[in-house]
Amino acid sequence: MTAFQSVERAALLAAFHAELQPERFHDYAPNGLQVEGAPRVRKLVSGVTASRALIEAAIAAGADAILVHHGLFWRGQDGAVTGWLKERLRLLLAHDINLLAYHLPLDAHPTLGNNAQLGRVLGLAASRRFGEHELGCIGQREDGGVFTDAQALAAHLECTLNRPVTYVGQSQGAIEKIAWCSGGAQDWFEAAIAAGAQAFITGELSEPQTHLARECGVAFYACGHHATERYGAPALAAHVAAQLGIAHQFIDIENPA
Repeated sequence: MTAFQSVERAALLAAFHAELQPERFHDYAPNGLQVEGAPRVRKLVSGVTASRALIEAAIAAGADAILVHHGLFWRGQDGAVTGWLKERLRLLLAHDINLLAYHLPLDAHPTLGNNAQLGRVLGLAASRRFGEHELGCIGQREDGGVFTDAQALAAHLECTLNRPVTYVGQSQGAIEKIAWCSGGAQDWFEAAIAAGAQAFITGELSEPQTHLARECGVAFYACGHHATERYGAPALAAHVAAQLGIAHQFIDIENPA
């Protein structure tokens, strides 16, 4: 049985900052410590979103800290601590749990981030990055093969991610060059087309992308916001927890979005 130690909260925060370098990003949310809890951390729980369900599960797991991609605070909020926000904060504060959140820095990390890890899960190797902060990836299958058509790629995505996939548009022939960007990156479709992609994988589909896919001959795949961002937080948390000798557990809260 592995014996885990505890570390200072500051050491945990420093380790995350060293990996992600959040100061490089102009983001929609504060990156780093969003809610201060216990000064020492022995068990870290990771998840996608700081929902009440995740917080309750982390409490049951004996967590001292939670790492998420989607935290509690976002640009444009009015600052009122009421309703769902008040309840999530109440649980964190009552159980002295630290909440750490990293948004764009976690998307962008070249090996542990959401996009790097999504590519790993899908068997795709990025040959280069594109877009703001180089969040988007473009590349080919790791095994050197191709997908015979848009339906073949859709079947691969559904099997790998274990969920239905919405796709629109048809590529011209076999699909070799694939772009991807996790979460709500549908507005990056035109950048992917400009980069020469034959297909684009992301989490969500908005109305304009349907027409672009049909008119440009590039297939667009909406695989779910949550489904495409399940991999970065646990990869990062496991890496840092191993460095520091603390316990880590990933808790996945089901979300069809």
